[in-house]
Amino acid sequence: MLTDIEIARSVKPKDISKIASKLKISKKNLYFYGKNIAKINIEKKVRKDAKLILVTSINPTLSGNGKTTVSIGLADALTIRKQSVCLALREPSMGPVFGMKGGATGGGYSQVIPMEDINLHFTGDFHAITSANNLICSAIDNHIFQGNALNINPKKVLFNRCMDLNDRALRDVIIKVTDKVSRNEKFNITAASEIMAILSVASDINDLKTRIGNIMIAINKSGNPVYAKDLMVEEACTILLKDAIMPNLVQTLGGTPALIHCGPFANIAHGCSSIVATKMAMSRAKYVITEAGFGADLGAEKFLDFKCRVGGIKPNCVVIVATIPALKLHGGVAKQDIYQENIEAIKSGFSNLAKHIDNMQKVYHVPVVVTLNKYATDTLSEIDTVSSMVEKMNVPFALNDVWAKGGVGALDLADVVAGECDKDYDISYAYDMDMSIKDKIKSVAKKVYGASKVLYTKDANTSINMVKKLGLSNLPIIIAKTQYSLTDDKNIVGAPKGFEITVKDVEIRSGAGFIVVLLGKMLLMPGLNKKPAYEGMSITANKDIAGLY
Repeated sequence: MLTDIEIARSVKPKDISKIASKLKISKKNLYFYGKNIAKINIEKKVRKDAKLILVTSINPTLSGNGKTTVSIGLADALTIRKQSVCLALREPSMGPVFGMKGGATGGGYSQVIPMEDINLHFTGDFHAITSANNLICSAIDNHIFQGNALNINPKKVLFNRCMDLNDRALRDVIIKVTDKVSRNEKFNITAASEIMAILSVASDINDLKTRIGNIMIAINKSGNPVYAKDLMVEEACTILLKDAIMPNLVQTLGGTPALIHCGPFANIAHGCSSIVATKMAMSRAKYVITEAGFGADLGAEKFLDFKCRVGGIKPNCVVIVATIPALKLHGGVAKQDIYQENIEAIKSGFSNLAKHIDNMQKVYHVPVVVTLNKYATDTLSEIDTVSSMVEKMNVPFALNDVWAKGGVGALDLADVVAGECDKDYDISYAYDMDMSIKDKIKSVAKKVYGASKVLYTKDANTSINMVKKLGLSNLPIIIAKTQYSLTDDKNIVGAPKGFEITVKDVEIRSGAGFIVVLLGKMLLMPGLNKKPAYEGMSITANKDIAGLY
């Protein structure tokens, strides 16, 4: 069996200018990074007939559910059906690439290429984001060193350094600012940085600059906020990001155009590719497939409650991806046994899928399709069980086999999705913008997660009071929690009811325009696992890479 990287290498990519021509993008609007990658700069006027398809999933296993793989396969299937198609996906972070989860370019015969470049440095967007972020941090500490005219309280610096790797040792460090002043610092992974979030939502270079200037970086000794613009650093940061704001054009193995841009994680950030890339895709293709990270309680919730509001868009259809191994896990089966036939476990674990279907239909009122991402170990009886249970909920269902067959393995799914895209509806949201921060949290916790009560730590209450004082309660919320459970405890599977969640703290992202809500033990800098992916990687004298997935 060929590995993902071997499959990707077996397909000769088309010249990127030919891929661009499928979207009617001329060479003058391309900024080439070799023959297979280009940045694009075009207008974002959305086509009247554009159909936006959001791919989400049930709560995943450690290896995910294959949302990106399904997104790519669905796009290639629509291409086979002679439709105008473009993908809008997130950029991978090197943290997961070298850690446990791996890359984010799909898998098997459903990939975007060149996968090595996309999964690693790509066009340097993450480096630019990291540099802009850390320039602000350098400016903060330099300002304190040079006399602290803004009277910044070193104990209340709110903006943290970042890097694009998993490194738990950097979660809590002490830095020496002057001979007399040291302060606590922590590193976030770049995907969780506010600069990443800002780049994901900024509409153009001027909006980017304004949002960076509006980042609340600290509280001064009088208790008032200090912003990045007070340090006059927003122009320099925007200069660092002048190329990063342009989406990256690549292709699938089937030659379908794909815009890959920005990469916030969905468990600790908002989990969606940029609004700029989404609208650019919708300006040039009839069908635009995008995905939101992890389960529908995280990525899809933030896509619908946050990105749709900020971007003035809505999906025409939501595809929920499920796998039989994940359903068994939610049915209480140990992870070492999820590849053994177990009909009863599937029936029990189906509650997780049913909850996500209910959320999409009853909370947001969006058209829904369920697809089962086929594994080689799935039995016909197991597949029939899932299909029957989905159909009893009056939801369209389609099996897909995109990992093994590429777009051909998603033709049925493409037909079902295209049909659902023609339905008209009015989108609803989990909360109203004029609610208090606590009421917004309560609404998502009860409606989307199924919780009965929200608890708050002392730190959380103090931070929420600060939000009120600053008049920021009207901002949307981005909840950071485990991806493995509907609760804030990664070990609780299925679709539990009547549980409590605990808000550990709340952080202000005034530049990005949201409030981060940290649940349970959630951290903004992941750590490496016991056997990280980098241990299985190798490179030859000819620079051929192996072990990347």
